[in-house]
Amino acid sequence: MSKILVFAEFQNGNLKRSSQELVQFAAKTGRPVVALALGTQAGSGAAQLGHHGAQEILLCKDAAYDAYNPELFASAVAEAIQNTGATLVLASASSSGKDLFPRVAAKIGAGVVSDGTEITVSGEDVKVKKPLYSGKCFATAQFENTNTKIVLMRANQLPVAPADTSKTATVTEHAFNKPSLKTLVKEIVKGASEKLDLTEANIVVSGGRGLKEAANFKMLNDLASVLGATVGASRAVVDAGWVGHSMQVGQTGKTVAPSLYIAVGISGAIQHLAGMSGSKVIVAINSDANAPIFQKATYGIVGDAFEIVPKLTEEFKKALTH
Repeated sequence: MSKILVFAEFQNGNLKRSSQELVQFAAKTGRPVVALALGTQAGSGAAQLGHHGAQEILLCKDAAYDAYNPELFASAVAEAIQNTGATLVLASASSSGKDLFPRVAAKIGAGVVSDGTEITVSGEDVKVKKPLYSGKCFATAQFENTNTKIVLMRANQLPVAPADTSKTATVTEHAFNKPSLKTLVKEIVKGASEKLDLTEANIVVSGGRGLKEAANFKMLNDLASVLGATVGASRAVVDAGWVGHSMQVGQTGKTVAPSLYIAVGISGAIQHLAGMSGSKVIVAINSDANAPIFQKATYGIVGDAFEIVPKLTEEFKKALTH
């Protein structure tokens, strides 16, 4: 039976939720699951892959893989696929995943489908559902004439059960061949926030132009702190310089699918809806009753956000401390 290779991503030494989803899904297929873990963070968190269902971990603790370099990573992943004989490769449709795996596919002559929201595996047959035209419709993609299939899944699309610490995996340390590099990563400057990445968050609170100025994002930060949420933003406020691009939700930002999405002062342009319409529950707060966001919202509140959000924050504090 052919193997499934899962490309694992870590944050602060912890296995990302998106990778947990993929490993658990792969384990449910009944096929052997090999997880590929690169870098020193992977070394400290590799055991988590076994807890989620991987039978084998291909580990490289080389610090050269701590910073993403497309040439270096593409070479390592292609070598891992060839060494394991995996015919299905699963990875997250993260920014690095979308950059990396088309390169890998070109190297080994594989097919690749990105932005999957549903996946079914029956034997060697793989079907992937993905959105098209900013989520206006969906297509089901299949693979033809390729021995290796690569699927990049969006985060928060597959169920995750608690880790089973009784499960372990065989760890094989490997030193990958390094190609002659044309690019060199000298430094990565990261933001100070320790919050979950937007794509990983289970709850997202986003703000738009209705907040009037950058200082009013504090109101959203207060609400997010109570809920354990991550704060996002519309493109308009990112373009205005109120917050960084890493917080942008939408067609030219990040695509999120949390259990709860709270949109504050966001009108709901189609470009923004494309990035959050997969949310399970959407709560919209806007003073304009005709704002397009209400057409997508599960619950809508028409009113002044500067009155509503602080009251919500207080009520959530009371509810969550009892």
